[in-house]
Amino acid sequence: MSKIYFVAILTFLFIGCAQSQFPYSSKDKKAVKLFEKAQKAPRESVDPETQGPNFKEGITLAEKAIEEDPTFWEAHLLAAELYERILKYKEAISHYEAALRINPNHSMSGNTYYYVAALQLALGRYDDALRNIQIFLHNRDANENFLSDAQKIQESAIFAKNALKNPKSFEPKNIGPGVNTALPEYFPTLTVDGKTMLFTRRIPDSRVKHYGEQEDFYVSNKSKDKWDEAFSMPMNVNTLNNEGAPTIAADGKTLIFVGCSDESGSYYGENRTGKGSCDLFITRKIGTKWTNPINLPGEVNTSNWETQPSLSADGKTLYFIRGIRNKSGKQNADIYVSNLREDGTWGPGQRLPNIINTLAMEESVHIHPDGRTLYFASRGHVGMGGSDLYVTRMDENGNWSEPENLGYPINTIYDENSLMVNATGDIAYFASDRDGGFGNLDIYYFDLPQELRPVTTLYFDGLVFDSKTKKALPGFFELTDLNSGETVIISEADKIDGSFVVPLPIEKDYAIQVTYPGYFPYSLNFNLKVTEGQKSFHIDIPLNPETSSDENVLANVFFDLNKSTLRPESKVELNKFANYLKSNPKIIIELGGHTDSRGNKEDNLKLSSDRAKSVYDYLVSVGIQATRITFKGYGSTQPIISDEEIAKKSTQQEKEAAHQKNRRTVYKIIP
Repeated sequence: MSKIYFVAILTFLFIGCAQSQFPYSSKDKKAVKLFEKAQKAPRESVDPETQGPNFKEGITLAEKAIEEDPTFWEAHLLAAELYERILKYKEAISHYEAALRINPNHSMSGNTYYYVAALQLALGRYDDALRNIQIFLHNRDANENFLSDAQKIQESAIFAKNALKNPKSFEPKNIGPGVNTALPEYFPTLTVDGKTMLFTRRIPDSRVKHYGEQEDFYVSNKSKDKWDEAFSMPMNVNTLNNEGAPTIAADGKTLIFVGCSDESGSYYGENRTGKGSCDLFITRKIGTKWTNPINLPGEVNTSNWETQPSLSADGKTLYFIRGIRNKSGKQNADIYVSNLREDGTWGPGQRLPNIINTLAMEESVHIHPDGRTLYFASRGHVGMGGSDLYVTRMDENGNWSEPENLGYPINTIYDENSLMVNATGDIAYFASDRDGGFGNLDIYYFDLPQELRPVTTLYFDGLVFDSKTKKALPGFFELTDLNSGETVIISEADKIDGSFVVPLPIEKDYAIQVTYPGYFPYSLNFNLKVTEGQKSFHIDIPLNPETSSDENVLANVFFDLNKSTLRPESKVELNKFANYLKSNPKIIIELGGHTDSRGNKEDNLKLSSDRAKSVYDYLVSVGIQATRITFKGYGSTQPIISDEEIAKKSTQQEKEAAHQKNRRTVYKIIP
């Protein structure tokens, strides 16, 4: 939301053109001579401030030509073009309008209506823009190359007028002095629990040649409702070169970011080599230390520039921006996606479809932890003018919806970008240099309107440990959507303390399996329902060592009521358990079936035996030797929770949950 204007594609008519092309309207020789000097000034002299083409000198000469002959409409057009080049759009509009007043039907009037409408849209003069672009579209001699952009200007002006009449709720608040300073802060990224923010800060640095400043990463942790004072990332991550646009994994232990080479093409930092001017790099947190960043393994990085990554919550999908310069030298940027391969490398980037990417710039992509809601900035879709923010959603078939403009006043005539939405979907963060901040760009937050929110996503956390010694274990775990059978999370607990944190969309049934060498697999299923104010779902995971004779529950084996036929979703767990048995060929097990105490004891005993046999039959059918498995039904004789304890439960829901724990399929080692 910084104050940088942008105008659509403009083809300049006079700058650098030969004078013989135009039979000028002015007969004043001095005016014509000044005009021709003004044409040449940008390429024949250097602006002392920018060291680029001297557009300002051209403006001075063009306006002197106008003083000599106020009816010299070509000089007005030249002045307008030059003012555009230095982003002074009000002055440019004034000269375009002057040319049209002098001669509404001059030889280039059709294009002039297009140019002035584009500028008026950029400045929020929507009625004027609509009037002039309609004149252009109804002009028989309208430049066909501009028709598509002209229609977008018309649609944007209509959209913007309506958006102003129907504003969204928007009350941005500064995130505070723990993060924001007098220096620019931007590109925030959050861990899924919302407790750690990592962002980019541009800092002065005399060691950096030419620019005297650089971009580094800073981290702030949240204490209650306040962000603590930010601290710099370690020096093996931050270097003398720019590090920017970070994306942090849901658990805060993987960081992917943009690193750019210096003017010589070299990168700072150990193992910091690149394939293009800007590449994506990756570093991981092991214990309390970050590894030396390396070029992102795989095929994401190319000779083009890759930037602004956004990592999905499951860590398997990476969205990013790729900038490509075409043959004419014009630069464009689109959103790409890459998938993590089984060998830990990333596949080649695939461009998102044209419903999202346009011929103009797309940037600041952010995939929400729900995995299906994508926020991004674009100059190519219908909007308020400049770069606007949009949201698109993926359906069950993997198709993206038509991008929706976030509306006014979230979007304005200025450039909006770098939006990030928290896991629960109710708070959005962005960078802005609006009045009232600590200086330059600050990070702000606001309540995201309900209709723009993603699927609410809670974070699921806990500890993995040895059930006997309580020692922390870096268990490997998979979470599966029981309804679809899709693996939604593959992750690993911390090597030091056994902790883990992953995001999960709510209102779904999940199965979890945790494994670690030397331990029996652990399984569990749960329905992730949200209660008001809830942000997390906590489960501790004790793993039984393979030397233990304790029973292990196959929690994701399901049967219909009073039946022994395996339900289809049971195969997810049983296939994984079969793989475990195949990789441990010396293990011999007994399968046990258990029921709760309700019903006839003899019937319960038979049902539990039949269910244990169904699991036995399935494991044998997928390749486990029958001699390695026995099965037995125990009925209701070995409850986990006694009837006396169940009777003390205060609610029927608690009592039913206790009975459910007693109904179980288990296995244990036979020595």
